[in-house]
Amino acid sequence: MRTIVLFAACGLLLASCGSDSGAEAPPAPTSSAAVSFVQPSPTSSLTASGTPTSPGTPVVSGTRIKSASSDFGTILSDATGQAIYLFDKETSSTSACYGPCAQAWPPVVTTGRPVAVGAVEQSLLGTTTRTDGTAQVTYGGHPLYFYAHEGKNEVKCHNIEGFGGLWLVVTPAGDAAPV
Repeated sequence: MRTIVLFAACGLLLASCGSDSGAEAPPAPTSSAAVSFVQPSPTSSLTASGTPTSPGTPVVSGTRIKSASSDFGTILSDATGQAIYLFDKETSSTSACYGPCAQAWPPVVTTGRPVAVGAVEQSLLGTTTRTDGTAQVTYGGHPLYFYAHEGKNEVKCHNIEGFGGLWLVVTPAGDAAPV
């Protein structure tokens, strides 16, 4: 019985847009902000600097981070259209989001050097090593996250408090988007 109660409590936590377990969950969004994407040039692959490759050039395996238009201005997303967030509680490139926090706010990870596309600046992209050894993408010194209960091309949790800080979408300048 205890396991069922714990499982149900975790499910409620995840469904509440990342709120603290001791805090009241924010109201469910009534609509999501539409996100449309700035398309890069029509090339099949890019180098780590974001320039088109030529035939025979090795393809970069890192996570692609691109710019997207949203109700909050131009923001960062991954190549599939998933909005990217920062956690204002973090004051360095070291992640403070693990356990239930990372279940609600999965880190943006990469297996190679992250790649800038569109208005994203390659010089602001980096990585930090998580406690499990995975490489988490950083931008402007901020570890980056997705919201687990958000679809592609949606921004549901900008300026939402949870796990001791605010979750904010990221601009190509490396800052939080205006609220």
